[in-house]
Amino acid sequence: MRVVRDAMHELGAPVPQVYASPPRHYRQRAEFRFWHEGDDAFYAMFDPANPREPVRIDEFPPASQRINALMQRLRAAVLRSPALKRKLFQVEFLSTLANEALVVLVYHRPLDAAWEDAARELSLVLDAQLIGRSRGQRIVIGESFVTERLQVDGRELVLRQPEGCFTQPNAEVNRAMLSWARAGCGGTRGGLLELYCGIGNFTVALADRFGTVLATEINKAAIAAAQHNLAANGIDNTFIARLSSAEASAALARERPFRRLRDFDLDRFEAGTVLVDPPRAGLDPRTLAQVAGFGRIVYISCNPQTLRENLVALAATHDIERFALFDQFPYTHHLECGVTLQRRNAT
Repeated sequence: MRVVRDAMHELGAPVPQVYASPPRHYRQRAEFRFWHEGDDAFYAMFDPANPREPVRIDEFPPASQRINALMQRLRAAVLRSPALKRKLFQVEFLSTLANEALVVLVYHRPLDAAWEDAARELSLVLDAQLIGRSRGQRIVIGESFVTERLQVDGRELVLRQPEGCFTQPNAEVNRAMLSWARAGCGGTRGGLLELYCGIGNFTVALADRFGTVLATEINKAAIAAAQHNLAANGIDNTFIARLSSAEASAALARERPFRRLRDFDLDRFEAGTVLVDPPRAGLDPRTLAQVAGFGRIVYISCNPQTLRENLVALAATHDIERFALFDQFPYTHHLECGVTLQRRNAT
C-alpha cells in the first residue's frame, strides 16, 4: 500500500482515503479444483511454487460464511453420489450479502439424466441455484444468477449477478467504492459517460447524480443484466450501448454513425463526467485521448501500475482531486484504486 501511495503522491495525489476489508469472510466468490484421491475427494488450490501438488482446502476463511457452509454440505453430498462425483473437476461459488448463492460444477464428461436428477436434489439440499458445465453443455437448475442487495448511502441497490459475468468479489468494499464514487459526483454539471459498465454496478449507484447517462459494454450477458438492474432500481435516464471503448470514442468524435446508438440522441448528449473501470491493461491510447477531453474523470483501477501510466498522460490537462485505496483482497499485494481528476481551466 505504501508503494502505491508514494507513487501516486509523486503525481500530486492527496493523502488517500483507505477503505479496509473485513478481516474474514469478505469474498463473495471462490473457485476450487475438486481433487480425487481413491475414494476420497476434496477441494484444492495450488501453490505457484509447487503447481503439481494440491493443497487441500477444508475451510476457506476469506470466503463468505455462506460459501463455507456450502463447501461442507456440497462435498458430503458429492461423496455420497457417484452421478455427481464422477469426473467432477472444478467447483465455483457465488454468494451475496443477501444470502443467495449459486454453485457451478464443472466436469470432464458429458452430463446425463442421472446427473441432472442428482443435481436437482442437490440444489434443494443446498438451497442454492446450480449449474452444471462440461464441454458443449450448460445445464441450469433453478436460475443462472443471484441477486445482491447493497445498502449504499441510505438506498438499497438491487443487482442481478449472472454466472459468467464479472462481479465485485468483496461486497463490503464494493459498497465503500460506490459511496466514494457518488460523493465525487456531487454538484456535477452535464451527463455521465461510463465505459466498461459491466452489469451496471456503478451505473445503478450513480445514475441519480446526472441528468442523462450513456453507458457502454461489449459483453451481451452483462448488458442484459445491466438493463435488468436499471429497471429493477427504477432508473429511466440511462442508455446502454453495446460498444467497445474504441467504438465509443469513434461515436463521440462523430467519425461514423452506429446503429446501436440509433435510439439515443447523441447530438443532445452533453457529458461533463466520464467514469472508467478498465481491465488490468488500463486505457488504450485512443480511449485515453477521448477521456482527457472531459471536465471530470472518475477512474477505478484494479492495476495501480497501468493507472499510474494513464495518470502521467492525464497530468497534462487534469489535477488529481481525490484518491482512495480499496483493500479488496486483504493479506495480498492487490489493491483497487479510485481517482477523481478535474480538468484545469484554460488560460
